[in-house]
Amino acid sequence: MKKLLMCFAFIGMSFGAFAQQNFIKHKVQSGDTVTKIAQQYLVTPANIFTLNPDAQNGLKPDMILLIPKGNGVIIRKTDKVATDVKTHLVSAKETVYGLTKLYNVTEEDLQKANPELAANGLKIGEELIIPTKKAIVISAKPVNSSNKKYREHIVEAKETLYSISKLYTVTVEELEKINPEAKDGLPIGFALKIPMEKVVKSNLDEVKPNEAIIKLPVKPNMISYEVQPKETLYGIAAKTGYTQEELMALNPSLKEGVREGMVLYFPVIKNPLVGPKKSGDLLQTLKNTRNKKLVLLLPFNISKIESDTSSVRSRIRSDKFLSMTLDFYSGALMAIDSAKTLGLNVDVKIFDTQETKNSSNVASIFRQNNFSGTDLVIGPFYQNNVENAAELLMKDSISIISPLSKETTASLPNVIQTIPSDNFMKDKMFQFMRTDTTTIIGVIDTKKLSTRKYFSEFQPNVKLVNFETIESTNNGIKSSLVRGKKNYIVMDTENTYRIKMIISYLVSMQPEYDIQLVILDPNPKLDSDEIRIENLAQLKLMFPSLGKQITANEKSYFTQKYRQLNNIAPSPYAVRGFDIVFDALLRLSQEKEFKETLLSVATEQFENKFAFAKRPDKGYRNTGFYILYYDTDLSIKTAN
Repeated sequence: MKKLLMCFAFIGMSFGAFAQQNFIKHKVQSGDTVTKIAQQYLVTPANIFTLNPDAQNGLKPDMILLIPKGNGVIIRKTDKVATDVKTHLVSAKETVYGLTKLYNVTEEDLQKANPELAANGLKIGEELIIPTKKAIVISAKPVNSSNKKYREHIVEAKETLYSISKLYTVTVEELEKINPEAKDGLPIGFALKIPMEKVVKSNLDEVKPNEAIIKLPVKPNMISYEVQPKETLYGIAAKTGYTQEELMALNPSLKEGVREGMVLYFPVIKNPLVGPKKSGDLLQTLKNTRNKKLVLLLPFNISKIESDTSSVRSRIRSDKFLSMTLDFYSGALMAIDSAKTLGLNVDVKIFDTQETKNSSNVASIFRQNNFSGTDLVIGPFYQNNVENAAELLMKDSISIISPLSKETTASLPNVIQTIPSDNFMKDKMFQFMRTDTTTIIGVIDTKKLSTRKYFSEFQPNVKLVNFETIESTNNGIKSSLVRGKKNYIVMDTENTYRIKMIISYLVSMQPEYDIQLVILDPNPKLDSDEIRIENLAQLKLMFPSLGKQITANEKSYFTQKYRQLNNIAPSPYAVRGFDIVFDALLRLSQEKEFKETLLSVATEQFENKFAFAKRPDKGYRNTGFYILYYDTDLSIKTAN
């Protein structure tokens, strides 16, 4: 074991090139397994299960499987279209509506290009022609009579020159130069001049009367959204990241109701942590341009193990931090092995950081090794050590991923946080809950000072019920419940007896009211034998989670492979080690630059979601997490 740990300190490996191809069909032969087929075509079993859901029930001879190779889109010449067009190979669970959104075309255009579609519908394996579109450029007209081009922004409550400058991507100095009277303050309702720039909009080759103009953004850094059939304001808010109130403030016509075909407008980026994302499978866009270099900084603390008189096995059992490190490392090794199977052209080096919460040998590692040309660093574990390493890497513009910490204090543009902050997840939970047809009630223990402070500062409109006695709590809940609406009860207490009483009362009120129980932070008391899981399922307990509930097939595949390599089931840290490292390796192996993939592509690995957003002067923050709930069949499902 000691020799094994010693080899952890420095590992380098090179992987060969991976060639893109298109989707192909595979006819199952006797003796074929999903794993064997995945290895044959250099894909993962999860990819095969995604395109072939029936494969989860087992393979049969002569069964036809779709194997993803490349991005599933072919560019070719055809007799039907005068210019190059895209074609799309239909996979399982796809719909016509989904394809119209994916390729930004209308259902009518899609059916014109594919006449058989109207009669036969979509068929798995069928190749569809996707109509192309061209880009047109329209210059914005001046708002005032001068030769300069401006538009007006009406100042709202709590807005500042700084916040408005970020909204329109101009500097405060530019705004002050154009609006000298704004230097003395911004009164509500003040018409602030904003420099106007050209607007670029994708549209159809043949622009119908009045159609192109209405779909164009009406101001810089604003995007348009056309309301789809049967969409609700709640659904649009969930898609765009804005609350319903914010959408109505930006689009007053919404106060008269949501209508199909309406065009709504809102800023491209609402705040530094929320922006439009494109979901994508990075496996389908792999491209090796040059050899990439990845470094892992992991805290094995080998020197301590060597000086410890106890056995290595006993040390691992007693040292939770070391156990966590080895679990993360084992998952990372699986990710590296998967990348090798895919033929990715990446060199990986691993160093022992010998770290504690306030110290590490990172500076010594950087002095003694040449990090020139390194594309990405993952680790250390403690945030303080991550930020110290980031400062040392700044001069070479090397990005560093913080894999396990959500804390951040320094303003460092090269730090990439993989865990969303607590307040971000709480804000998103409330955004998800708050609609016209819901009410939110807080049942917060008086001892939970940080939770009460959060409600006071960020959710002042949520009513907190009296928590002094069981009777006063029940009375407060009852007086706040609303018939005809969903009542979210946000509970935070670690008093098991109070939890039992609150849950019991909520269950008794369900025949009269629509009630759902919510927690914002993990609560170990809910896992005790005194709390019946049936009651949690009846109340559909909802909570935020970094990890999702993966399917039985995905879980069995990962667990089986991990057991083969390590003779034990994977811990959450092992899964996270795989997800973070594999996601990083895929992002390094794209035609786009690594940082560009962070902002343009949101991904999901086995249990973790990665949807990064730029933070002003503070690098990148992952905004990806899940809202889960207990269903009545005692399973845990995704809420949205």
